[in-house]
Amino acid sequence: MDNVPTIATEKPVDTAVPETGKPRITIDDFSKIEVKIGTVRSAERVPETDKLLRLMIDFGEESGPRQIVSGIAAYVPEPETLIGRQLAFVTNLEPRTIRGLESNGMLFAVGSGTTFAFLTPDREVPPGTSAH
Repeated sequence: MDNVPTIATEKPVDTAVPETGKPRITIDDFSKIEVKIGTVRSAERVPETDKLLRLMIDFGEESGPRQIVSGIAAYVPEPETLIGRQLAFVTNLEPRTIRGLESNGMLFAVGSGTTFAFLTPDREVPPGTSAH
């Protein structure tokens, strides 16, 4: 019996840290993140800052648009060009006060510098549409 090959029934779990340096998370952890598409209703620079924009985002909620403060001014020289665009946002973060403004979400974008890009649907969708 010593020479009988065994059959692996479970795949080993890969616990290696990805190249990002951030630890892997479970699907249960990931499922806690709520990403929705919002339509930008207004966009303006936050006075006396170099990086911040104040965005009013329509998620189709009865309470009206949400204020989201985002550090993207370097990538958006003319904030008004964002008005009407549909972008992806993390919508279930705890509110955070930034320069005296309450931010109720976070823009979900990719890259930095010359690789910065917004995540947008390839066609118009209703505000508040969930990513999955």
